[in-house]
Amino acid sequence: MQENRLGGEACRKLGALLVAAVLAAGAVSGCARETGAPASESQARAWMDPSLAPRARAEALVARMTLREKAEQVGHTAPAIPHLGVPAYNWWNEGLHGVARAGHATVFPQAIGLAASFDTELMLESAQIIGREFRAKYNETAGEDGSSDWYRGLTVWSPNINIFRDPRWGRGQETYGEDPYLTGRMALAFIRGLQGDDPEAFQTIATAKHYAVHSGPESNRHREDVYPSPFDLEDTYLPAFRTAVVEGGVGSIMCAYNAVDGIPACGHDRLMNRILRDEWGFDGYVVSDCGGAANIFREDALAYSPTPEAGVALAFNSGMDLVCGDYRNNMSTEVEPIMRAVESGLLDEAVLDEALVRLFTARIRLGLFDPEGSRAFADIPATAYDTPEHRDVALRMAEASLVLLRNEGDFLPLAEAPSRIAVIGPNADSYDALVGNYNGIPTNYVTVLDGIRQRFADSEVVYAMGSGLVGPAEPDVPASRFCRDAACRETGLWRETLAGPALDDPVTAREAVSDTRVLWSGEIRNHTVRWTGFLRVGTSGAYRLRRVTGDGYRISVDGQVVTDAWLVDHPPSIAGNPVTLEADRTYPIRIEALQDGPRGDQRLVWTPPGDAQAEAVDLAAGADLAIVVAGLSWRVEGEEMRVDAEGFSGGDRTSIALPAPQQRLLEAVHATGTPTVLVLMSGSALAVNWADDNIPAIIQAGYPGGEGGLAVAGLLAGDFSPSGRLPYTVNRTAGDLPPFTDYAMAGRTYRYFDGEVLYPFGHGLSYTRFSYGDPVVMGPADTSAGLILDVPVTNTGAHAGREIVQLYLARPGIEGAPLRTLQGFRSVMLAPGETRPVRFQLDPRAFSTVTATGERRVEPGPAILWIGGGQPIAVGERGLPAGAALEVGLEGQAVTLSTPVP
Repeated sequence: MQENRLGGEACRKLGALLVAAVLAAGAVSGCARETGAPASESQARAWMDPSLAPRARAEALVARMTLREKAEQVGHTAPAIPHLGVPAYNWWNEGLHGVARAGHATVFPQAIGLAASFDTELMLESAQIIGREFRAKYNETAGEDGSSDWYRGLTVWSPNINIFRDPRWGRGQETYGEDPYLTGRMALAFIRGLQGDDPEAFQTIATAKHYAVHSGPESNRHREDVYPSPFDLEDTYLPAFRTAVVEGGVGSIMCAYNAVDGIPACGHDRLMNRILRDEWGFDGYVVSDCGGAANIFREDALAYSPTPEAGVALAFNSGMDLVCGDYRNNMSTEVEPIMRAVESGLLDEAVLDEALVRLFTARIRLGLFDPEGSRAFADIPATAYDTPEHRDVALRMAEASLVLLRNEGDFLPLAEAPSRIAVIGPNADSYDALVGNYNGIPTNYVTVLDGIRQRFADSEVVYAMGSGLVGPAEPDVPASRFCRDAACRETGLWRETLAGPALDDPVTAREAVSDTRVLWSGEIRNHTVRWTGFLRVGTSGAYRLRRVTGDGYRISVDGQVVTDAWLVDHPPSIAGNPVTLEADRTYPIRIEALQDGPRGDQRLVWTPPGDAQAEAVDLAAGADLAIVVAGLSWRVEGEEMRVDAEGFSGGDRTSIALPAPQQRLLEAVHATGTPTVLVLMSGSALAVNWADDNIPAIIQAGYPGGEGGLAVAGLLAGDFSPSGRLPYTVNRTAGDLPPFTDYAMAGRTYRYFDGEVLYPFGHGLSYTRFSYGDPVVMGPADTSAGLILDVPVTNTGAHAGREIVQLYLARPGIEGAPLRTLQGFRSVMLAPGETRPVRFQLDPRAFSTVTATGERRVEPGPAILWIGGGQPIAVGERGLPAGAALEVGLEGQAVTLSTPVP
């Protein structure tokens, strides 16, 4: 920031004068309003002056724009306005756990894994790196005028802080779990890391989404109308958003697809104007989820407003500022409806102006209207992404995210390296299971198989997939099976990039590719890629081939089309017709794939002849240790997708059990008698009841990011003691849950489910032991001002370890109060024998409960506090985690009774 800048009030006054002057100039020159021709260039460039306050600069700019320019600028693809010096800007950017969809970047664990760390300091450090990489990407590709392209801007549509209320939701992996407090604290650290600590010079702008009651089902998300009770709205669905705004100063909010209480979320005056802006003081901008504004009027969606004009008017009048275009309709930004809404009087132009002022204030705070030589963060190198230093932090976060669910008889860590290790399962060598969704591309990812081979270099490590995630085993076709010539003198294929989506479009690039890790990669944006060459197999028999891609594809072998899913929206997850191939012959092969966006996740898989499970069992039987790496991936759980398999629907799940093919594989491996470890990779709960009874060690690895394989191998070897904790409850069956479509919280999550669970929220084991002393209240004496207390924690084991100290609070006797609720957590590293006091500071809000009418109060009566390594509940025969309890009386003058709290 420049030291000679004017003070805030002086800047605002000067800005107002400049705006008045510009408006006056516009009134004198009648053609300026329609054509945008500058009336006074000396006055029209006030928005380029860094010495003025950001809002004043934005107001001066908006005052010079025509109605059409205004309508165009409230779409996510904002075009340049050359006569005003406004560069083009694309607002759409993704960054749940690293820079996404912009090529190579450091890939941290998926959001649910970040939450499993229960470590806000490490979260802050990770988010600072992610923000720095966004700046690097922008600096690498921005035009001379500061313009940006899709996924290359600085407005990041993350974090997703919806409450993971039901484990069947496919997008739960994008969240920080089921608890409002944990979600709020992790979001706070993530937002601060992305945005930086200067509200007038953002590193990036974070976007808390999807406001405010949104968590599936995916199949009906454009039509869903949810009716949360006033109690659940205030108690569960709003707190994390309030934290993001009030404490985090988040720069942006994204409104959701669905309706709330019969009103579209993106046109909900109470949620966006009265609560978000008036009560919480939010001064940033609100962007619609992509197509969310169109949902207001589309007949196949909410159909709330009769016309597009009425729909966009409702949205802007209710506090929405930016339209992410409707992807179902060529990403339209509804420019014409916005203009007609203003011209017909449905939408006051002053409301549209205010939306634009908020948007341009954000761009100005990002430095995008500063002179090129003085733009903030310009010193970040354009190559400062996926660096070794950044990957080291990603590895630390991956280690912190791993949850040891079960460790019977201290099976882990491995006392010595086994002579022969069989690594088995569909996720053992899976890239997909590392990166989750909304991901970047790591330059050198490490699968679990890779990590085990590296860490146990002196062991013989053998591998078999054994099964697919939900069907037969479908390994990647090895690059060694492809040749660029019929004689197979050169391994690999030819890759041709076509100019557009049609198969007869001209070829714009042709290159030879041979490395299996880059064979199918690359930014595939709205065009077709064609791979050609020859295929040879080592075993004669029938093969099925398919592409793994979100859009259309066609595969031909020996001149015959064997799989045809061209121009099919979300092609089915089955392969086409089997093709019989003879060993050591070469067959011409052509693979054509259409990709609508820059994903870089094209792959070719096959189902080869033979019994994949039998092969895996044979390897396990001959090994000293079997490691089964099972679970899910973003290919089967995720956003509005098609999965043709039992237990899955529209990207969500109907069952929380391990998919049947993997369960059969696990039981068959166990039956060999070889000691077995189960590593689960998923973004949601898996009810592995049989495994909990039969497998001595179980690890929940989430989607651990580009360095995930190293983290898993290090945990197995005992290079560090696990410290991750579950950010969700693992129920024993989906039958224990209310209907998925029911947004009432009764019977959901650890806060309101009082039955037996497989693994509770906050659960996680260590390689060492911890003990807790008595909590000591440090002050203040009057709990109406909060409570400060210390608890001594001692590492009583033989290993150094990190303990996640959790504080739960219960308000017995208060109607409707949760069974218990997390109100604090700390990550503390202790050497063997070391004791350290851990401090918690509770504000009055921590003691509050919510009435049936949605009013938050601090009621009289006892408050029970439990401080320990998990919840104060028994889990089967495991018993309580180490901890200590404290009762605090909220009586008399200690608190002001029954008064609303902020």
